[in-house]
Amino acid sequence: MPQSPYDILRPDLPEALSDLHALALDLRWSWSHVADDLWRYIDEDLWYQTQNPWLMLQTVSRAHLEELAGDQEFISLLQAVRTEQLTSRQTQGWIEPSEPGTEPPRIAYFSMEFGISEALPIYSGGLGVLAGDHLKSSGESGLLLTGIGLLYQQGYFRQGLDAEGHQLAFFPYNDPTQIPVIPARDQEGEWLQVEVSLPSHRAVTLRLWKAQIGRIELILLDSNTPLNSPADRGITSELYGGGSEMRLQQEIVLGIGGYRAIRALGIEADVCHLNEGHAAFVVLERARQFMNQAQCSFAVALTATRAGNLFTTHTPVDAGFDRFTPALFCQYMQHYAAELQLDCESLLQLGRQDDNNPQEPFNMALLATHGSFAVNAVSRLHQSVSQRLFRNLYPRWPLDDVPVGHITNGVHVPTWDSENADAMWTRFCGKDRWRAALTDLEAIIRKIDDQTLWDMRSRSRLALINWLRKRLTCQQSLGYLPHEQPQQL
Repeated sequence: MPQSPYDILRPDLPEALSDLHALALDLRWSWSHVADDLWRYIDEDLWYQTQNPWLMLQTVSRAHLEELAGDQEFISLLQAVRTEQLTSRQTQGWIEPSEPGTEPPRIAYFSMEFGISEALPIYSGGLGVLAGDHLKSSGESGLLLTGIGLLYQQGYFRQGLDAEGHQLAFFPYNDPTQIPVIPARDQEGEWLQVEVSLPSHRAVTLRLWKAQIGRIELILLDSNTPLNSPADRGITSELYGGGSEMRLQQEIVLGIGGYRAIRALGIEADVCHLNEGHAAFVVLERARQFMNQAQCSFAVALTATRAGNLFTTHTPVDAGFDRFTPALFCQYMQHYAAELQLDCESLLQLGRQDDNNPQEPFNMALLATHGSFAVNAVSRLHQSVSQRLFRNLYPRWPLDDVPVGHITNGVHVPTWDSENADAMWTRFCGKDRWRAALTDLEAIIRKIDDQTLWDMRSRSRLALINWLRKRLTCQQSLGYLPHEQPQQL
């Protein structure tokens, strides 16, 4: 297999510690308290500062690693974490196939952001955290799912506070060699790349990276390659940065480039799940490829492929949908419309409510709705809100019949269980309490005495206060906070 600089930078570990490579690159450690103990054992301060095992292995001295290789307590802990990792991959997921001997459908899950861990800073808030929890839960439940997103060089800004309490915004660079991702390669070992076309007939090359989240792979597209112009290298620079043109470029990369990426990986997705309208161009690219394969019209291809597309909307207000002016949209998509054997005006209709208004902007949520067999909101209340938002697409339909369903947002519980809470719930309810039917869980929880619950809460609050003190002390040392503030906690 050919080497790249990213292979050369793999930490050189003693033989006894070789399993640390696989553990550091599998973000399953982000919800394993046993793994927390492992990384703290290596270097507690470095673990606190980075929350990034892959970076830790590149930072810790060779001499210290040699010491750990001879530390039997550490070796035992390493073996326990590795065993936990391997066991989790071999454990049967709790979702059963619809028919014996069959596999669940293969799903491609597209999202502009994923909140997996601080070590992979490609998220800003709730949408990304939900997407991250979705990947983790899908893996543990046994779904055949692949995530597709963007690898941002800076991501979303990091927040700090100055001495007056004003927000400070920082944009640290995400060095791909220091975050837990590796190049995605084909069977010959070549680094996979795909291309998308932008105006002036310029082809933008996108490198593919892979992050491992338990059983799930997350594929990330990156335009920061010397093969691109300086401007195009910055397409995947910031999450939600720049203006409308940058947003359109990013959504072309995510939707069109993302679907080409899964095909380059040999993935035949049964379902393409669009997490918000950012990824709506997936429906066009999927239809285009079907159109070329089946030698049919775009209308037939869209009808055939929309049965395998699912759109989750999160936005509670109409102003939250991404929109692009007709001029900007046609500047970027006119050549693509020609590939679909359409003119740009016909393509614009897929993102509009009023076919007779040529000035109406192109709405990505409407494209996702037109191109998906099902649309779901993220709570029962949000379903009602979304039915009002999309009612103009279904004139004369009763509001309650507007075809928007709902699936209430959930969380990946092991990610959010603190160490203290996890210990208590495991003691009374078992380690796999969230992986089985929850019918008996409430009765078990009600039997826990008040003192035990209060002790767990007190320990958790103390841990939070200690964390805040350490965090504020760190900001104080950088001059952002007055020196007396941390002592007020």
